[in-house]
Amino acid sequence: MAHVVSSLDQPSNYKDSQARLDRQRQSELLDKSTTLYVGNLSFYTTEEQIYEVFTKCTSPDDGGGIKRIIMGLDRNSRTPCGFCFVEYYTHAEALASMRYVSGTKLDERIIRCDLDLGYKEGRQFGRGKSGGQVRDEHRQDYDPGRGGWGAQAQRLEIERRREVEERYADAQDGPGAVASGGGDWKQSESNAPEENKLKRGRSPDDDGDNDAARTATRSRVEEEEAERL
Repeated sequence: MAHVVSSLDQPSNYKDSQARLDRQRQSELLDKSTTLYVGNLSFYTTEEQIYEVFTKCTSPDDGGGIKRIIMGLDRNSRTPCGFCFVEYYTHAEALASMRYVSGTKLDERIIRCDLDLGYKEGRQFGRGKSGGQVRDEHRQDYDPGRGGWGAQAQRLEIERRREVEERYADAQDGPGAVASGGGDWKQSESNAPEENKLKRGRSPDDDGDNDAARTATRSRVEEEEAERL
């Protein structure tokens, strides 16, 4: 089964793309490395949580332990962006962490660990165009632990919304646009005198018409009484 299951205490093919070293020199450094690269972290995982997990593989009685933890940061916002470096005092501790911690869950995420050539100032910042990690630049899935959608997908959505807003603004200002008013007549009606809002008043002509109608009715009643007599 040795050829089927890869050894967990051996580094993967991961190499720092910016390291100006050949493969042989990198392998020599990894054989002595005391630094781990930790990836697939949640943006909300704290340094204290990382220390608690990775300190389980230390041996303080033998002069070991965690030397320091360097959190990976977004280059623009200076907020955590999903990776870190853990420096130990001994190579054996780094190997033990890669064997027992890599592939376990932290903040409900399966983290991965790998031996690193060694931390240098500036490597704590993401290398993606948006400031974060490159893997989050083109990611198409929604990952709430790593900022939601990928940076490229977020930029496309922002551009789409801007285009929709611009088209809407052009449609309102261009020829054939529907007037957006309609409130002037309501305002004029509300400012009209109170008597104008009531029903139309009675005119003298209305009174004359009513008197003539009453006279005609009285004459018809008198004629009907005369016929009965």
